[in-house]
Amino acid sequence: MGWIAAGGYDVALDGNGKVICRNAAGRKLRSVPSKLADEPAVIGLRQLAEWLARHERECLDRVETWMIRSLPVPAAVLAQVWPDPAWRSALRDLVVVADTTAGFLRDADTQSGIGLVDLDGDTVRIRPTEIRIPHPVLLEELDELREFAVELEVEQGTRQLFREVWRDGPEARDPHATAVSDYEGGTFKELRFLKARATGLGYRVRGGQAVLPVVEAGHTVEARIWLGDDDPYYEAETGPLTWTTVGGAPLRLGEVGPVAWSEGMRMAAALYAGREIEDGEQAA
Repeated sequence: MGWIAAGGYDVALDGNGKVICRNAAGRKLRSVPSKLADEPAVIGLRQLAEWLARHERECLDRVETWMIRSLPVPAAVLAQVWPDPAWRSALRDLVVVADTTAGFLRDADTQSGIGLVDLDGDTVRIRPTEIRIPHPVLLEELDELREFAVELEVEQGTRQLFREVWRDGPEARDPHATAVSDYEGGTFKELRFLKARATGLGYRVRGGQAVLPVVEAGHTVEARIWLGDDDPYYEAETGPLTWTTVGGAPLRLGEVGPVAWSEGMRMAAALYAGREIEDGEQAA
């Protein structure tokens, strides 16, 4: 951004969203003088920085939703948002599938279409009506794609290829079981700490449970972990992981799809990792 006059100084936003300042001689200062705190230009830039950070987070959240749900995204929408740096950062280098072509997303334009680096390493242009951003658990050659991404020096703004995944087909699960206990019993000194961890990780807390809705194959299921509903200052521990319908009806483990399974296990592992570590115990 260009420099804006403010109280005998010039101020601007740097590339990290921080307000910077220079004096009349053009020398950049280490910090913004306190006397400029109430200058309209400084206030406006700080508000802009907050908005930009919020916008970047919203773009990442939206793209992650497209990925988790494997939703079709119109190519025209990609072309419209691509010029925005926040959208471009969230989308660039994601593995996408369009018609019969898969590759790393590099460009989107209304005139020339979608630009990809395909899985042979070639740069191609395609003109699909829509693309999909598959959840990594649905990528059969995930390890090979990760290696290829390292070779291409890919840096994904939205965590896709290196997102933690849990694979376990329905045939490998107890057909009668309705809960997973792998991450049960993680102790927290106070319930409020456990709930704060859940919300801080982006999960909903409802009725004493951490809840993660996942849309898969057109149906919504909810992964749930019991946290507790006692006094927030009481000790608490993570409960078993279960999956239910939106109405709360329990699902057998064999009825849980691969994305809902992986995301539910990811939530359970993330909550459990914040537990109190006893002497001699290793962190998850």
